[in-house]
Amino acid sequence: MELDIIELSRKNRLMQAYTHDPHFFHSFFDYEVTTAGYEKRAEELAMRIFQREEVSSVIERYMQPFGISELAAQHIKELSSDALVVIGGQQAGVLTGPLYSVHKAISVILLARQQRDLLGKPVVPVFWIAGEDHDINEINHTYTAEHGKAMKRQYKQPIVLKTMASDAVYDQKEMAAYIRQIFKSYGETPYTQKLLRGVLQSAEEQQTYTGFFTSLINQLFAKHGLLLIDAAYKPLRQLESAYFSQMIENAPTMALSIYTTEQQLHSMGYNKPIESEEQDANLFYVHDTGRVLLKRSGGKFVNEQSGLSFTEQEMHKIAVEQPWLLSNNVATRPIMQDLVFPVLAFVGGPGEIAYWSLLRQAFHIMGIKMPVIVPRLSITLMTRQAQEAMKRTELTINQVFAHRVPEFQEKWLNEQRDEMFTQMLTETKKQLEAQYAKIQRHLESTDPAMLPLLEKNLQFHTSQFDYLKKKKEQSTLLKNHVQNTRYNTLNEQLFPNGSLQERLYSPYFFINQFGEDFIDELLKQPYSFDGSHQLVYL
Repeated sequence: MELDIIELSRKNRLMQAYTHDPHFFHSFFDYEVTTAGYEKRAEELAMRIFQREEVSSVIERYMQPFGISELAAQHIKELSSDALVVIGGQQAGVLTGPLYSVHKAISVILLARQQRDLLGKPVVPVFWIAGEDHDINEINHTYTAEHGKAMKRQYKQPIVLKTMASDAVYDQKEMAAYIRQIFKSYGETPYTQKLLRGVLQSAEEQQTYTGFFTSLINQLFAKHGLLLIDAAYKPLRQLESAYFSQMIENAPTMALSIYTTEQQLHSMGYNKPIESEEQDANLFYVHDTGRVLLKRSGGKFVNEQSGLSFTEQEMHKIAVEQPWLLSNNVATRPIMQDLVFPVLAFVGGPGEIAYWSLLRQAFHIMGIKMPVIVPRLSITLMTRQAQEAMKRTELTINQVFAHRVPEFQEKWLNEQRDEMFTQMLTETKKQLEAQYAKIQRHLESTDPAMLPLLEKNLQFHTSQFDYLKKKKEQSTLLKNHVQNTRYNTLNEQLFPNGSLQERLYSPYFFINQFGEDFIDELLKQPYSFDGSHQLVYL
C-alpha cells in the first residue's frame, strides 16, 4: 500500500472555516487540534470525576458476548484506572454500513495510539454505537458496483414503529439470503467463502441490527483493542441516570444556547445543522409506539402526536427509576459521551462537526468543556484496476473527483460512433418519411380508411431504424468494451453516483478482494489528521 493526499473542493463551508479560519474555530470550540490543545484538555480531565470502574464494567459486560481480545481487556483495565479516551461513533449499518464507519474506527484507534505516545499516559479508543437511532431505512442497505454505477441493495423488512436499531429484530433467514446476494455481486475470490461464513455466522448469532454491527466491527478491530459500547445498552442508561437529570434541569438554558448559536451561524452565512428551536427538550422518550422526540411546552415535556406529557418532576423520576426510557438527540449525545467518558478527543465527520459547532455553550452550562474535535480520516481506496483505468483513460485524479468521468466517457463514446452510418441511416429515414407523406396525401382523397394502417406501417419501419441504430451502438461498444469498462471502473469505484466511495460501499467489497488482513494493513498507513482526503493505493 502507498499513501497520497488530495485536496477536495469543499462544498461544506463550515468545515472549510473549521480547518482554515482561527477566528471561527475559537468562536465555537474550546481546544485547538494541537499538542497544546491535547495537553490542556488532559489537564482539565484530571480535575474531573468519572465513574471509571462502573463504565469499564459496563463496557466489559457489553463486549463479553462478542469476545474481548487481550488488548481490549488491557484497555478496559486502563479505563477503570486513569486512561483518557478518544471516541467516535456511528449508526449500526448492515455489513458495518459505509466505509466511513470503518474509517472512523481506524481514526479513533490511530489517534489514541498517537496521543498515548505524545502524552505519555494511557489513551484508549472507544467506538460509540448509536443503537438508539430509529430510522432503520438509513441503515438497512448497502451498495454494489454494477455497470458503471453504484446500485443500492436494501434489506427489505417492514418496520412500522420507530423502533431503535438495538431493538429492531431482523429475520435471520432473510438476512442470510440478503448477505449471500451481496457477496455474489462481489465475485468469487480465494477469500470469499471463509469471509462469507464469518459474516453469516454473525448474522445467525445475532438478532438485531446493532448486535450484527457490533459483532462485525469487533471481528475487524478486536486485535487493535477497540472498545465498543451501544448507546442504548440498558446498564449504560442506568449509569447515565444522574446525567439525564442534569439535562432535564438545564433543558431550557441548553436549548436557548443551541438555538442562539445556530441563529448566529446562520447570520454568518452558514446552513443550520439541526434546525433547533427554543422549545426543544433535546431528549427522546421510548414509548409504546417507538422512540419519540420531546418538546417543552407550558413547563412540561411533551410529544403531542403520542399524547405524552410529563412535568419536570415526572421526568426526574423517570431519569432515576427508568433511565432506559430516555435517550439523547444529536445535541445532547455529545454531552452525554463527555459526562460518561474522560474524552480527550472526539473524532467526527463533517456533519457531526457541524452540529458540534452549536454546543460549546451547552457544554459550559453542564459545567464541562468540549473535547478536542478532530475530523475523521477521509479515505478513497485505489485498487490496481482503478489505477490502470486512470492510466489508460489518461484521466487525472482531480478530474475523477470533480465527477467528470461521465463527461469524458460520453465524449469518448461519441468519438467511436460511425458518423457515416448514422448519416446514411438518418437520410434513409427522411426519404422513407417523405414517401409515406406522399402516400398519405393520396389516401386522404382516395381511401381515408387506409390511413390508420399506413400510420402503423410507418411506425413499424421507424422502429426498425431505431433497432438498427441500437444494434450498431451495441456493436461499437462491443468492439471497444475494454476501454468502456475502464471508464465504468472509475465511475463505479472512485466517485460512484457523484459521491465519495466511502459514503456508499461496504468494506467487505474490498476485504473480499484483498483478504482478512486488509484492515490491519490500512491501520499501518501514515495518515494525516488535517482534514485532507487520503488516497490509499492498493
